[in-house]
Amino acid sequence: MKADHSANPADLVDEIVATWRTELPELDGLVLQLVKRAARLTGLIDAVTVAELDRLGRTKADYEVLSRLRAAGVPYQLKPHELASELLLSSGGTTNVLHRLTAAGLLVRHADPADRRSVWVRLTPAGVRAAEEVALAVNRAQAAWLDRLPADTARDLADQLRDVLGLLDPGGAPPLRRAGP
Repeated sequence: MKADHSANPADLVDEIVATWRTELPELDGLVLQLVKRAARLTGLIDAVTVAELDRLGRTKADYEVLSRLRAAGVPYQLKPHELASELLLSSGGTTNVLHRLTAAGLLVRHADPADRRSVWVRLTPAGVRAAEEVALAVNRAQAAWLDRLPADTARDLADQLRDVLGLLDPGGAPPLRRAGP
C-alpha cells in the first residue's frame, strides 16, 4: 500500500524533480528526491550549527577538533593525523586549527614518549571547558531548531536514518577523499 503524502505540500525538491521529469525523463526521480532532501537537511543543520558557532566566535573546524578531543575521554588527547582522518580535514587545515587553538591556550602538544617523531595534542583545562561549552551550545541550538518535529517523528527519523546508513555504509567508514594534486 502506498503512503498518502497529500498532506505534505510540494516543496523545492518537488519542483526540481518536476523540472527534470520534463527535461530528462530518464532521471530516477526517487533518487533525486532522496539526494536533494538529504543535502537540504544537511545544509539546514549546518546553517543552525554555524550560526551558533559564529555567536561563540568559533569555526566549524574549531568545534570539530575541540569536540572530538573532548569525546576521546581523559586525558582528552589524540594524534594530529587521527584528528585529520576522523574529521576529514586536510593535514594543512588540521595544522592551522591546532595552531590557532594552541595559541588560544586550549591545546598543548607534547612528544609521544613511544615515538619521538610523533606528538599528541591534548586539551588544556581551559580547552576542556571550551569544548564542553561549544558542544552544549551547538546541541541546544540544534535541539531548539529540531523541536518543531514531534518527538515520535524525530525518533522514527533517527531510526530510519540508522537503518539507511547501516545498509549504505555497513562499515561506518568515512567517505573516500580525493588525493591532492
